[in-house]
Amino acid sequence: MIRPVLPSPPALPPPAPPPGGPLAPAALPPLTGVLPEPSALRPARPELWLVATEVHQEAVGRYGSLVLDGTELARAEEFRRPADRATYLCAHAGLRRLLGARLGIAPRAVSVARAPCPCCGEPHGRPVLPGGRLHFSLSHCEGLSLIALASTPVGVDIERVPPPHTAEEAEEVLHPAESAELAVLAPARRPGAFTRVWTRKEAYLKGLGTGLGADPSADYVGAGPVPAAPAGWFLADVLVPDGHRAAVAVRL
Repeated sequence: MIRPVLPSPPALPPPAPPPGGPLAPAALPPLTGVLPEPSALRPARPELWLVATEVHQEAVGRYGSLVLDGTELARAEEFRRPADRATYLCAHAGLRRLLGARLGIAPRAVSVARAPCPCCGEPHGRPVLPGGRLHFSLSHCEGLSLIALASTPVGVDIERVPPPHTAEEAEEVLHPAESAELAVLAPARRPGAFTRVWTRKEAYLKGLGTGLGADPSADYVGAGPVPAAPAGWFLADVLVPDGHRAAVAVRL
């Protein structure tokens, strides 16, 4: 049995900033800590949590089997790099804790299915919960994970800013207007700006449930400081550590 350590109360997610501004996620307490009481989810304002692998790795290594299901534990073993394995385990343990707290059940008892894909109808669309009253999205890169909870379909993405040559090679998959916006920037600014537009785009596509099965160049989300939300969606950047970019999209 895990005996919770009683740390100082974790901070709740901060109030939403003015429209167009980035959202600040809350730091998820460690596995042996205590989650705050869930608050009411507000339309178009997702609840965001940042999971730093180094903070959670030790506790998840000890107690992860009490939180994660067999499929997740088996999937973790497929990662060749220990750092990737640790990030995956911490991300999914964090997600299960948050969903369990919302649903009032043990984290390991949370049942996740897949919605039909909007492109082909096959069951590999957005991950969903029974009943459809709570929606979530998870994204992780090495060392960091981002989780979003919302009352409507939601997508989230976090990425490390790539080297300049990688960003340049990937620009061809953007909307023509986004590529034009990147082209006028100083070379040193392009990798960060590319990652900013890419996370917006992927968050939106994950919210739709298509993921990268849809053409990422078809929708314009903007490469400038303020996102251009597609019709019917709320789209915002998310504040994450230097060297990374993140975004969230929520259906209105």
